[in-house]
Amino acid sequence: MEPAIHRFSELFAQMGLPNDGAAIRQFLTAHAPLPNAIDLPDAPFWSQAQASFLREALQEDSDWAELADQLSEALREPANPA
Repeated sequence: MEPAIHRFSELFAQMGLPNDGAAIRQFLTAHAPLPNAIDLPDAPFWSQAQASFLREALQEDSDWAELADQLSEALREPANPA
């Protein structure tokens, strides 16, 4: 398995979201758990551009796809307040 080209924080930056550790944790806490019946790009909290980016990344299996999968997994877990 090849190492990831991008970092998790870069995925957030690519989508125009704050990408420091605290902001990522806050985002995950605010939006988890995402029901399994909802595909990541169809989550109601994305802008149209963010949803399109995620959909494209996953459909084309781009170098962002692995991180999109990781984000999906992180959002499926119940929120765990600190």
